[in-house]
Amino acid sequence: MDRVRRRWSVAVTLAVIAPAALAGCGADKEAPRFVSGQVASASPTPPPEPFEFAISPEADAKDLPISTEIGTSVSGGEVTSVTLVEDGGGEVSGSMRDDGTSWVPDKPLKNNKKYTATVVATSATGDEEKKTTTFSTMGKSGSQTGTGLYLFDGRTYGVAMPVVVEFFPGVPEKERANVQKRMFVSTDPPQPGTWYWVANGSQAFYRAPDYWQPGTSLTARIALAGHPTGDGRYGDQDRGATATIGDKVTMEVDNATKQLSMFKDDKLVKQMPVSLGKPSTPSSSGTMVVMDKQAQTVFDTFAELGPEEGYRTDISFAQRITWGGEFIHAAPWSVGDQGVRNVSHGCVNLSMANAEWLFSQTKVGDPITVKGTERKLADGNGWTAWNLTWEEFVKGSALPVPADLAPKQRSGSPAPSGGGTPTPAPSVTSG
Repeated sequence: MDRVRRRWSVAVTLAVIAPAALAGCGADKEAPRFVSGQVASASPTPPPEPFEFAISPEADAKDLPISTEIGTSVSGGEVTSVTLVEDGGGEVSGSMRDDGTSWVPDKPLKNNKKYTATVVATSATGDEEKKTTTFSTMGKSGSQTGTGLYLFDGRTYGVAMPVVVEFFPGVPEKERANVQKRMFVSTDPPQPGTWYWVANGSQAFYRAPDYWQPGTSLTARIALAGHPTGDGRYGDQDRGATATIGDKVTMEVDNATKQLSMFKDDKLVKQMPVSLGKPSTPSSSGTMVVMDKQAQTVFDTFAELGPEEGYRTDISFAQRITWGGEFIHAAPWSVGDQGVRNVSHGCVNLSMANAEWLFSQTKVGDPITVKGTERKLADGNGWTAWNLTWEEFVKGSALPVPADLAPKQRSGSPAPSGGGTPTPAPSVTSG
């Protein structure tokens, strides 16, 4: 049975085929060439590429990670089937990487188990060759890297929703390529993208050159259970989800006019006056993404600001946009200032009616761009994947980016935010 299924890829690669050279004017075919009175013979057909075939792991390898893949190297042919069987157990399902370099099990292997892999390759002339290898997996490691995936099965997100993976502790730079190879994303319809790592390796974002198309099915598998993550640690578990991208809703806030503009499908729907962060606690300028929505919550800043400046306030229609405590929310106490002056602690203040209306229109994953404030958005302070030009974003990939993803300016790309390390989620919020 053919066990090869091609499904996952870290980034899509597009083939480019050069057109055949045009024949000379009036010539249907090349005229014969004469050498010493004889017609020159045609160029000899090159011999077929030699059929060579190798697999990994090497026979009887021991203490391998449970993320082990079956490596394949073939010239002059192709892999036609891969079978992996657990000793004393059943057959393991899996699929081939698009580049044909390895076969990836659909689920983590088991610890302290023996496996036998059988790979069949077929040459260009139809000859088959079979190779078999047996290996054993390691015991469960007590030193793990905690992971998180901000994508949930069956949910609908906004067009700017990046695939967000979190690591604790952060992944060392030298290990990121090895980890990135195990982070799979697919979209339907296909939209190629790549990963970007924040400076300290605590977050990685996946996005395309432009916002997702509405209606896209977005699937991620972060296959890191038992996979080496650096400094003797291994990933804690596999995580995965399939979600849907909803309609296009975007927001823009201009500090000069102190107005929030909401668009659907790039058409202005409504403008609302806002009050942003006062000079001592300015709002961040940049492109952020709605990360969470709470119809009712409490902002408690006593731990952050102390007993003299701290406060505890009931908040309605809160939408988080940074880890540092910036939200869009109702602020009935600042209605007189909205559209006039900035009085908040960094949040985007709206009237109760406007905040409720906006809350009903937005989704997690909708983008909001704030411009003209005293502070630039810090890299990693929230889901900052869209606060970079595409040229900047691809530089954050730990793996080479395919040619079809060559940097180009996204229409309407925000200005870069600069460098820095991510700001962790605080235990308190600001208003």
